[in-house]
Amino acid sequence: MALSAVFRASCARKVVLVTGANSGIGLALCERILSEDDQIHLCMACRNMQKAEVAKSELLLSHPEVNISLLKIDVGNINSVIEAAKEIKQRYQRLDYLYLNAGIMPNPHFSLKAFLSGLLSRNIFSMFATGEGLLTQEDWLTDDGLQQVFMTNVFGHFLLIRNLESMLCQAGCASEVVWTSSSNARKSDFSLTDYQHSQGQQSYSSSKYATDLLSVSLNKHYNSKGLFSSVVCPGLVLTNLTYGIFPPVFWTLITPILWLIRVFTNSFNLSPYNGTEALVWLFRQKPESLDPLVKYHSCTSGLGNNYVTSCKMDVDVETAEIFYQELLKLESKMKANNDTGDHS
Repeated sequence: MALSAVFRASCARKVVLVTGANSGIGLALCERILSEDDQIHLCMACRNMQKAEVAKSELLLSHPEVNISLLKIDVGNINSVIEAAKEIKQRYQRLDYLYLNAGIMPNPHFSLKAFLSGLLSRNIFSMFATGEGLLTQEDWLTDDGLQQVFMTNVFGHFLLIRNLESMLCQAGCASEVVWTSSSNARKSDFSLTDYQHSQGQQSYSSSKYATDLLSVSLNKHYNSKGLFSSVVCPGLVLTNLTYGIFPPVFWTLITPILWLIRVFTNSFNLSPYNGTEALVWLFRQKPESLDPLVKYHSCTSGLGNNYVTSCKMDVDVETAEIFYQELLKLESKMKANNDTGDHS
């Protein structure tokens, strides 16, 4: 058998790992990918194993013959990430798709003043689509001494990639890393001198812009090794994250208004199923054919039709590289601290 045929055979049964897979976007993504290809090995990487077991049972009801495994991981904790990576290496020979979906927006505070001001401005639809100016968050330090939002949304996933490099970079099989970003990712909220966003109140926006930067740098450093990175925006989706802003009853009451706004903006996907459209679309593509500077958006028309659009990310390649190098330095520092038992 020719060498290329051997590679194709070894890559035939894909291994797909999804972080934050027990609810919302993550669970909907697992369901849709299994509908696309029920021959994959699906690994649901979750922090809460009780919820993960329930989610797995739900998937097995509709896909009783599929191969699903659970993995305990808290991407907000360095040791948890490292131990999870070791477990993954023991289970699988390689990874084909790594969906980095887990994320937090802690203690969101809604600005009524900004909302009322936006209603009377020309930026009303942009305000609804991106949440710009509407939300602030309170952050805190992890046991490792890092900002929690940065650790969970950015650095934990970066460490996971670094620790799984040998599984993601294999000759003959392209692998893809897919980040769940946000339309809330704004350049104005990110700073290289404070990339953990310890001095501001827009930690979520900063972290999502950081993932956009990181994706660009990953492509620069890893494309030649067979690893490709893409960024997706799921749009406005009603999940536990949005329910943390307002309770479910509020969203239920204003759903008719949201449906009306959808006529004017295609990012109001509302359901997790709709929000995964771009994530699933990427599953069908050849990673090496994708534009590394583009963000892919899940969209829903006023009539409820799902489709994908793309747009260039507002990122500077030089800034992305500087940020990448800073993360490498932080990785080395954290490793040295863990080796000495000093987490200060």
